[in-house]
Amino acid sequence: MVSTTGLSLFDGLHAGLGKALEITQARQLITNGNLANVNTPGYLAKEIPFSELLGEALHRSVGGEEVEVSSLLEERLTELEAPDSALDGNSVDLEREAGQVEQNKLFYQAMVGGTSRRLAMLKYAASDGRS
Repeated sequence: MVSTTGLSLFDGLHAGLGKALEITQARQLITNGNLANVNTPGYLAKEIPFSELLGEALHRSVGGEEVEVSSLLEERLTELEAPDSALDGNSVDLEREAGQVEQNKLFYQAMVGGTSRRLAMLKYAASDGRS
């Protein structure tokens, strides 16, 4: 009998990719909320330090640590101050938000592609190399 103690079908990188997808989804929801409130007087746009959160979540996941994305997001969510030129006190910048939507789309596609390739490799290995 072969011992499976300490072995896992999915490693820390797989968990990290999942956390990266969660953070990407959260960023999209935040951006959508900002865009929905572009004409709301006094609304302060929200943001998260996307790259920083991704790096931390990946590093901790690969190291085997359990990462709770929602608590990371709550700790790091900030509001952007409205510039003096915003007469209504709204801090949403349409160009910035549009850029984040595009960046998020590309990142999400890359993460889904990477996850799909890793799952395809597992499928290949599980089938003993038969397609």
